[in-house]
Amino acid sequence: MKVPHIKIKPPGPKAKEMIERDQRYTAPAYGRVYPLAVKEGRGMVIEDLDGNLFLDFTAGIAVTATGHSHPQVVRAIEEQARKFLHFCGSDFYYQPMVDLVEKLSRITPGSFPKKVFLTNSGTEAIEAALKLARYTTRRNHIVAFHGSFHGRTMGSLSLTASRSSHRAYFSPLIPDIHHIAYGYCHRCPYHLTYGSCEIECVRSIEKVLFRHEVAPQEVAAIFIEPIQGEGGYVVPPREYLEMISDLCKRHGILLVADEIQTGFGRTGKMFACEHWGIEPDIICVAKGIASGLPLGAMIAREDISTWTRGTHGSTFGGNPVACAAALATIDLLEKGLVKNAAEVGTYLKDRLAELKKQFAVIDDVRGLGLMIGVELARQGSNRVPAPDVRDQVLRRAFEKGLLLLGCGESTIRFCPPLIVSRDEAETAVEVFASTLKELTA
Repeated sequence: MKVPHIKIKPPGPKAKEMIERDQRYTAPAYGRVYPLAVKEGRGMVIEDLDGNLFLDFTAGIAVTATGHSHPQVVRAIEEQARKFLHFCGSDFYYQPMVDLVEKLSRITPGSFPKKVFLTNSGTEAIEAALKLARYTTRRNHIVAFHGSFHGRTMGSLSLTASRSSHRAYFSPLIPDIHHIAYGYCHRCPYHLTYGSCEIECVRSIEKVLFRHEVAPQEVAAIFIEPIQGEGGYVVPPREYLEMISDLCKRHGILLVADEIQTGFGRTGKMFACEHWGIEPDIICVAKGIASGLPLGAMIAREDISTWTRGTHGSTFGGNPVACAAALATIDLLEKGLVKNAAEVGTYLKDRLAELKKQFAVIDDVRGLGLMIGVELARQGSNRVPAPDVRDQVLRRAFEKGLLLLGCGESTIRFCPPLIVSRDEAETAVEVFASTLKELTA
């Protein structure tokens, strides 16, 4: 059967019934994008409770790297579940955890020895990195970026600056956190033009931040997403990350790369830092690591992993079943899915760029691999964001059977499972184009 296949306009009666029950009991902090009630996922396809089939270009927010319920991953989960489900890795030893930390040490950027701390999520990985950075440097201050998203627990929330609503009414947050502009050339915060700007967004760190707010010898770390995720799938200029890395080295500041969304093949390389040859001191990962099971990791240079027994821990971090899923996931990535992300991602980006010529509402198409953002702006305007149009596109595409997500102020992200084929990418482009045509006629 061809997908998408919509039997009844979603949400159908069964979906509505579940949603009503959910709204009665579930905390209102959950921000649902549109009324999708999932029954089953297979590869690239999501089936809802009413039998509608959707083409998934969200991957559960860039999580299900190998598609939904990949047989090899499911088999690894089943085999480990029959052995044992849990035995706290903070206190004892077991094979899946040892195998995974060894694997992560080998595949992450940097030829130096590393130490790995396993967590349940991305925000926990960021919390671990924040603690380790302060502990090992004996410095208090941290630098992060406007547009960044690092999580919602108190430490990671203090670093997050993608939307003020994430932080509202939770003050005071962690002190000594400083936010600066990210390298967002399409909407340059300094109103300069790339090529003649001398990468002012990096130069201003020393010119302004270190001069007026905090001395560099007090800064423990700079936390950065190689490509901003929630901030709008923003790819910085090619010199940017290398300049940030050089600045950190000059001042003895740790460079922490948040690869939670960009990692594990998403950008067409195993890690986004590889596109620029950057070797961070600490890398935080999660999302695509285990094809949907809750797992994260903080990978740090061995020489800075100076914390001692009891300074950090986790009851469930490094769960053996999640570790088994991660090992199966990485195996699939190495055997072809990273390459597929690069190849199909290039095709998808080129096709979306062609739509820019057809639809004035498309202001920018950017990304690497299968991490592609399409930014919308009001027609006839000078790059004025169009969040309302973006939200209408998301909802109408859903009704047509294409699952998409938003990010940034008015960007639509295309982040399908890495198993996506060229034909499926073409189908997504066709549905997206028909949606734009319908809404902007």
